[in-house]
Amino acid sequence: MIRMNPAKHVDSHMNELVSDLQTLIRQPSVSAKNEGIEECATLVQKILKKAGVKSEILRLKKGVAPIVYGEIKSKQNPAKTLMFYNHYDVQPAEPFDLWDDPPFSGNRKGNKIFGRGATDDKGELITRIKAVEACLKTTGDVPCNVKFVIEGEEETGSEHIEDYLKKYQKKFSCDGVIWEFGYVDAKNRPIVGLGMKGLLFVELSAKESIIDAHSSLAALIKNPAWRLIEAVKTLRDSDGKILIKDWYKEVTPFSKNDLEIIRKEPFDENDFKKEFGIKSFVGNKKGLEAKKALIGGATCNIAGFVSGYTGDGAKTVLPGSALVKIDFRLVPKMDPKKQISRLKRHLKSKGFSDVGIKVYHGEAAARTDSSNPFVTQVKDAADKSFGSSILNVSNAGTGPMYPFVEILKAPCISIGSTYMFAKIHSPNEFARVDLLKKTTKCMCLIMENFGKN
Repeated sequence: MIRMNPAKHVDSHMNELVSDLQTLIRQPSVSAKNEGIEECATLVQKILKKAGVKSEILRLKKGVAPIVYGEIKSKQNPAKTLMFYNHYDVQPAEPFDLWDDPPFSGNRKGNKIFGRGATDDKGELITRIKAVEACLKTTGDVPCNVKFVIEGEEETGSEHIEDYLKKYQKKFSCDGVIWEFGYVDAKNRPIVGLGMKGLLFVELSAKESIIDAHSSLAALIKNPAWRLIEAVKTLRDSDGKILIKDWYKEVTPFSKNDLEIIRKEPFDENDFKKEFGIKSFVGNKKGLEAKKALIGGATCNIAGFVSGYTGDGAKTVLPGSALVKIDFRLVPKMDPKKQISRLKRHLKSKGFSDVGIKVYHGEAAARTDSSNPFVTQVKDAADKSFGSSILNVSNAGTGPMYPFVEILKAPCISIGSTYMFAKIHSPNEFARVDLLKKTTKCMCLIMENFGKN
């Protein structure tokens, strides 16, 4: 077996990594507005080819963002295949006036590169590509077969990823998946994530009158905002427990092994509260209970409430309609379709049949068993590259991990360079150059470990 030493290549080519990331950031690719999607897909394919990866653009149907697919076969170990799943689309950059630099500038200031997508997910993507390139330029080979699946709809819910996985199931077949990101904590320890929560995003609406009216008429005309407030109040209690019948019916408790991992996982409550300027957690949770909630607790969150006048100053108006956007985080065994039915039954049983329900997105949760050998391979690589790492039973956020596990039958693990306070989805998003370097080396080691076992 050829012994590879990719670290030397990574160290000496960081300027190239930074330059390629800046090029990616400077190409807007906002899926919510269909801005620059095709152009960015072409750019990603170009960067893959430059790195020595055979690549192509895959399409599903007109109007659906393409997937950039890359593949390189190993000469020394063609029996095992590792997939890197990433996305090239980004969140909208608004509000623009809160950015210190233009959001698509890719400006570097010391150890930070700023711009929309700097971390989520173009920074992560570039570490995977550069790791493969380092192996190729150092040894002329990769330790295992490598595949790239890079989609363009992740930030809008990955609506078509399941269709892509089904259509290209044979092409995408693999033995393990490195997920599109991974958090690094305040002490520079990467968090090796074994799962992600699911998501159900809905909009509830109420309409009373055909037009907004003078608020003096509130004595006679019902206010739809109050109607929605009353409906929403029935969904959960003040401690965060969801009150919808059978909402938790299929959920299984954490295993003993999971609980042991959760207990060991560091979580500085004071630092967390300080970062967000809060004084206490929901339900006044502390210690282990706070960690269990973040990792495996279902949530019901009001993402937005719109009704009447919300501008500056006063306007005495009685709105004719109101709407509230709600996201539910789901945990393993919760089926989004079942949960939608339960939500509808709940509102009807509570006397809110008049409240409209629009479903935007539903996605199931997924987890990789902590006893899977892939977990040890990834954690060992993270420990060597960063000095130490932390196992995490499940990320608190959501991604389309479930269809990868269900369709490809492959374990998925998240590991990456996303500093936990990197302001992803916010103005002044940034990537740290030191973490990009360590993560690129980590990806090299993951491939080596995966190829050996």
